[in-house]
Amino acid sequence: MALADLDKQPDSVSSVLKVFGILQALGDEREIGITELSQRVMMSKSTVYRFLQTMKSLGYVDQEGESEKYTLTLKLFELGAKALQNVDLIRSADIQMREISRLTRETIHLGALDEDGIVYIHKIDSMYNLRMHSRIGRRNPLHSTAIGKVLLAWGEQNDVDALLADMQFTRSTEHTVMDAPSLVKVLDQVRSQGYGEDNEEQEQGLRCIAVPVFDRFGVVIAGLSISFPTIRFSEESKNDYVAMLHTAARNISEQLGYHQYPF
Repeated sequence: MALADLDKQPDSVSSVLKVFGILQALGDEREIGITELSQRVMMSKSTVYRFLQTMKSLGYVDQEGESEKYTLTLKLFELGAKALQNVDLIRSADIQMREISRLTRETIHLGALDEDGIVYIHKIDSMYNLRMHSRIGRRNPLHSTAIGKVLLAWGEQNDVDALLADMQFTRSTEHTVMDAPSLVKVLDQVRSQGYGEDNEEQEQGLRCIAVPVFDRFGVVIAGLSISFPTIRFSEESKNDYVAMLHTAARNISEQLGYHQYPF
């Protein structure tokens, strides 16, 4: 789309196009002043300045103090790296998840942290008629899901404290944990036993077990889980599921470059 056509777009679309036009121009130069930048993107200096200040406040743009020129920060690179990381993660996880599915016939999820919740980034459906209804891209709370508890249990303490401080403890069932002190106790147990559980906390009649997946730096970037109806639960199967999940998560973590899986 030509820059001259921006004014013909709805305001919201036009603003998005302008932002990416500025980012593209910034990406073409190591540093650039506002006058040259406004000429590049064919916008007024006041408009460019307004967008730059917003991008600066969000951490995507930096301003050199003496030269007053603008540069891109590494935040866009960070976003791109996360996307690539998820691609590698899903590719590595898919084989392991399919093997657990073959052995158990249950629903297998891979979930990652997304702001104040989890998002399912990969899934293998149950082979049973009675199954968990979910989809890739669906969000769920942290406090009432096995994957959420795993991500919190092995998260950076400062990040976890911030999440807990702002957490909305919505009640999904009568079993849902409803306050931060209770959840902290649960997270201590998750770390000590090596896995998280959702015991009908998110959905009545459904249980879930999850374990951590580590990246090459030893950071937990995902949770791997198995979900099943309570009518198919037994302590023997639970122990088997935990062992399968740990084996799969260890293999995935090793493929991502982490060779000290703790369980």
